[in-house]
Amino acid sequence: MIKTPYYIVYENKLRKNLELISSVSKRANVKIIMAFKANALWKTFGIISDYCRASTASSLNEMRLSLEELGGEVHAYCPVYTDDTIAEFVKGCSHITFNSAAQFTKYREVVESYNATHADRVSCGLRINPECSVIDTDIYNPCMPGSRFGISADTLKELPDGIEGLHFHALCESTSYDLEKVLESVESKFGHLLSKVKWLNMGGGHLMTRAGYDIDHLVSVINGLHNRYPNLEIIMEPGSAFTWRTGDLIACVLDIVEHKGIKTAIVDVSFACHMPDCLEMPYKPTITEALAEPDYSKPTYRIGGNSCLSGDFIGDWSFDEPLQIGDLLTFEDMNHYTTVKTHMFNGIQHPSMVLQKVDGELVVLREFDYSDYKNRMD
Repeated sequence: MIKTPYYIVYENKLRKNLELISSVSKRANVKIIMAFKANALWKTFGIISDYCRASTASSLNEMRLSLEELGGEVHAYCPVYTDDTIAEFVKGCSHITFNSAAQFTKYREVVESYNATHADRVSCGLRINPECSVIDTDIYNPCMPGSRFGISADTLKELPDGIEGLHFHALCESTSYDLEKVLESVESKFGHLLSKVKWLNMGGGHLMTRAGYDIDHLVSVINGLHNRYPNLEIIMEPGSAFTWRTGDLIACVLDIVEHKGIKTAIVDVSFACHMPDCLEMPYKPTITEALAEPDYSKPTYRIGGNSCLSGDFIGDWSFDEPLQIGDLLTFEDMNHYTTVKTHMFNGIQHPSMVLQKVDGELVVLREFDYSDYKNRMD
């Protein structure tokens, strides 16, 4: 038996997502690449590379990991590039999107110098802001007022020489109908430029692997875009869709305390350290062993993390039977945007990484120890 805590990724569920993404790519003639910001568990890339080898990176570390472990082309977008990073991005990427015209102007000569001497030239694009908000939570909304992401239509009348593509990102775990709404804004504000570029990157947030997502509508929307702009290569870079509901976090109840009538089950994981989006968004994850909704006629608990942060808890969860010390709890859907955001506050033990193969075999991909904590501070 594997010792808790650990993240577990299910190969069969991962392959199911990848097969669906591949089918959309073929049906809609769209290049779908994986966003590293949602998943960097590179020991699973052997599975992912059976379906997709291209990726998008927002740092040199993501780019390097993609080139080393995924092996396909890398598309880069950073809010800012620097004198220390731009040359390596140009050397390693097939596409580079700049957040502002000023950034492109600053580094245009670096790109042109590389393209003049290399066959594997780099294609440059600009990020645009369609100013169409379809996300309710501001922390995840790239189009909120005052956004630092992208160029608005009122300041981009014509394209600078050397720009071959446009990029927008306005979605977060969104539907095809949200995409349709954003595209209407893109075409309304930037339609005069779409016929002048070679590619359009529609960013991430396309949660096509979520149950109930209207795949046929998505394909129809993209094919309609092809019909209106046959010159465009269409690119999508979902993150969550690749690893949606493909992994869980397994924890153990270590103690049960009570204060002012509130019972808290303290587990060997931390919301702050190991499930940070639960506190950032915030949202309440599903626990497999708990009831779907609180029922205060049944044993009910807060679940508390094992860090010293007072707010490291979420509640309430109800169970058919009282929890006991040693019970295992399964926090569902903890693969996308979770393992990439963990940290070691308090020096708390980081969960191990486990892969359940198609045949059911459990393979421990990585265990963490004191050296991981110490070396981060070295």
